[in-house]
Amino acid sequence: MLLEWSSRYDHLREVTREDIIAVRDAATGKQRESRIVALRSLFRHAKKNGQIFRNPTIRIRVPRQTGGVLQALVQADIDEAIAAASTPDVRLIVALAAVHAARPKMIRTMQLEDVDLGNRRITVGGHVRPLDDLTRRAVLDWLGHRHSRWPNTANPHLLITQKTAVELGPAGKLWTTRATRNLTATLERLRVDRQLEEALTHGADPLHLALVFGIDEKTAIRYADSARALLGESVEQASQ
Repeated sequence: MLLEWSSRYDHLREVTREDIIAVRDAATGKQRESRIVALRSLFRHAKKNGQIFRNPTIRIRVPRQTGGVLQALVQADIDEAIAAASTPDVRLIVALAAVHAARPKMIRTMQLEDVDLGNRRITVGGHVRPLDDLTRRAVLDWLGHRHSRWPNTANPHLLITQKTAVELGPAGKLWTTRATRNLTATLERLRVDRQLEEALTHGADPLHLALVFGIDEKTAIRYADSARALLGESVEQASQ
C-alpha cells in the first residue's frame, strides 16, 4: 500500500479518505480487516507525532463478515469432555456450558442467589431458565463439596477456589476453563453446540432461540441459518 502511494504522493499527509477506502475494498476477508487495522495504527501514530494533520482512517469501518455454517460436535468429543469432568466443580462448569450454553465469564461470575433449587430455576447471564435434573444434581454435589471445604466463606459467587474462598471476587478465567482447555469440546464449543442443537431440534426458529437463551437477534439468526444449512445437507445426503 505504501509503495503504491509513494508513486503518487510525497508525504503521508497527502493520503485521502478515498485512498483508504480503495485499499480496503481491494481486499476481502481477513486481509481487508488487517489492512484497515494496520493503516489505523500507522496514521494514529503519525498524527500523535505531528507528522500529519488529520487521520484519513477515522470512521472507516470494515463490513462485518458473515460467519460460516456452525458445526456440531461429534459425540466422541462430548464424551471426552464429560469424562474429563471428574470433580464437582468441573462437572458443574461443564453442565452450565453444555446444558445452559453459558459463556465462561457467565459461569465464573454466577452468584449463589442465581440458583433457586426450590422453584427449580437458574439465572444464567441475567436470563432465567428452568433447572434441569442433570444441572440440579451437579449444583447439589458442588454445594455439598463447597460447604464441607469452606463452611465459613462469605464469597457470594457460586463457584469459588482455595484463593477466592477468603475473598469476595469470582474465580479466575484460567481456573474456569482448565478442564476442557486441551480438548476439542472446549467450554466455548460446548456452548455453541448446545445452541445449535436447540436450533436443529426446534425447526431453526430464531425467536425460539432468543427466548430460550436470551441471545440477541443477530446471533439467533446465525444459529438458525446454520441449522437450516445442516438440515438441508442431511436431506440431500439421505436422498442420494
